[in-house]
Amino acid sequence: MPQSMTGFGSGHAAEGGEDISVELKSVNHKFCEVKARLPRELASLEAAVVKQIKARLSRGAVDLTVKRASKSTTGTVPVVDTALVKEYRRAFKELAHAAGLSDDVRLRDLMQQPGVLRLEEPAVDHAAAAAAVESAISQALDALAKMRGQEGAAIEADLLSRLSEVETRVLKLKLLAPQAASEHHQRLVERVAEIARGLTVDPQRLAQEVALFAERTDVAEELTRLSSHIIQFKTLLSGKEPAGRQLDFLVQEMHREVNTTGSKSQHPEISNQVVALKAELERIREQVQNVE
Repeated sequence: MPQSMTGFGSGHAAEGGEDISVELKSVNHKFCEVKARLPRELASLEAAVVKQIKARLSRGAVDLTVKRASKSTTGTVPVVDTALVKEYRRAFKELAHAAGLSDDVRLRDLMQQPGVLRLEEPAVDHAAAAAAVESAISQALDALAKMRGQEGAAIEADLLSRLSEVETRVLKLKLLAPQAASEHHQRLVERVAEIARGLTVDPQRLAQEVALFAERTDVAEELTRLSSHIIQFKTLLSGKEPAGRQLDFLVQEMHREVNTTGSKSQHPEISNQVVALKAELERIREQVQNVE
């Protein structure tokens, strides 16, 4: 069953003190292109997450957003410079001794000194963060695959319906092709009889002209290849492997055969069928652009 290239998935995982949530969005693209947005402190994981996604998806433009939950509302935590605190304490003690004062320094006095307290982003447990990101992305990929599969089923049903219409019209062309030669023969006989006005017409020469016409307008080869492409198309649709590119190629080849059929034939009904086939194949081509 084909997979759509459009979908959404999310995941969440916690490892150690690391809490990670991710979102995946994918749309149509000729290849698999991943754009990852990670917090600055997790930027080193970008190559790994892109590899993880490409291992599951073969086509589509994928946007990945990774969020790391903070332990505070501001996203930062206070950090104490203990070495600086000790230096301040030593300096205050020396100052009190030099001034002959009592050493009654309080904690609040130390906390208010420049550089003792500063706000920093919480330290990252890289091993735990990497494990949480991998697990969350795996969940998101599962959800994405489910959505793409559901849409793929709808695309498959639409494509099969349109292929059935194409097959019906190809069958009509196969029936019309011999009829076109026969009708041309009749028109040629009538035209020659009208021009000759009672003169004897060489039946052998007339047969040669009809044979030349039939050869020039013979579309049996094109219709045979067209039927073969339809069979291949259905086989790819029922397969398990991504087949969007092959399907796109087959639609182009079907267009080619239909165009050749139209250029060879001078029969109005065949021309009508060719126009209808082109319109249906164009709808199929547009739908195939959604298939992974």
